Amino acid sequence: MMASHKRILVTGGTGLVGQGIRAVVEQDPRADEEFVFLSSKDADLTDRASTKAVFEKHQPTHVIHLAAKVGGLYGNMKANLQFFRINTAINDNVLSIAQETGVRKVVSCLSTCIFPDKTTYPIDESMIHNGPPHDSNYGYSYAKRMIDVMNKGFNQQHGTEFTAVVPTNVFGPHDNFNLEEGHVMPGLIHKVYKCKENKTPFIVWGTGSARRQFIYSKDLGRLFLWVLREYKETEPIILSVSEEDEISIKEAAEFVAKGFDFDGEFQYDRTRSDGQFKKTASNAKLRKYLPDFQFTPMEQAIRETCEWFTANYSTARI
Repeated sequence: MMASHKRILVTGGTGLVGQGIRAVVEQDPRADEEFVFLSSKDADLTDRASTKAVFEKHQPTHVIHLAAKVGGLYGNMKANLQFFRINTAINDNVLSIAQETGVRKVVSCLSTCIFPDKTTYPIDESMIHNGPPHDSNYGYSYAKRMIDVMNKGFNQQHGTEFTAVVPTNVFGPHDNFNLEEGHVMPGLIHKVYKCKENKTPFIVWGTGSARRQFIYSKDLGRLFLWVLREYKETEPIILSVSEEDEISIKEAAEFVAKGFDFDGEFQYDRTRSDGQFKKTASNAKLRKYLPDFQFTPMEQAIRETCEWFTANYSTARI
């Protein structure tokens, strides 16, 4: 294979972020890049032999590591130990086998939930290890933090180019829209779809006051490819809209209702936890590199996702 040619293995390639990357690649293919999008059917990444076999089969030069056991607030609260053990096994297998098989660069996907619960805002890349994460999802959070630790170790000891990105709340087509296990935005989308169909009130879990920065999966796909091609630091980089674009769950619910042209009743189930009130992230580092990057307007991105969900309801993850 020519030295300039990239064979890029995308773990978790059929999920939300993987599909966002695929959409961008299909819009703007490059002659020197070949992508392999893996699903959980292709390999059990918790198993070292299975992971090694898929690397030997595809012989990647680069890896985008998205595969993880993920869940929403309530799924995490019920199973922190399983989230920690499964994700730690996946990450150790992928990174160590990438190094052993000569992969040039790995870009792993972290999450803003890894940041300390008790902190100052906005959070930035220097603050990841400054204190324990929120109690609700400590298993997942600590497993993801360890990717940063491993990246530093592999780069120091083996001269690799391993790094990570930290997206804020991702949403878009191909998300997990399960009402119990999914994240907030796909949960809201599924609920409004059913409310409109059944002519029932729209019940939002919690008070609606918690605040989040949301990033559209297609925007994240564009940024992931920039990191793969251009970003040279070991230290992670936050991929997010700006601080002033953070919205409340109430505002998100209103955007979703608008995306479906739903004009029914709203109710808030205050017996449900809001989770972490906010985790405002700074995108100053991203803006230093890409001052002119244009994010899709939130209303447009949510409407496109609502339209995708409606068109693909029978095959969506619900």
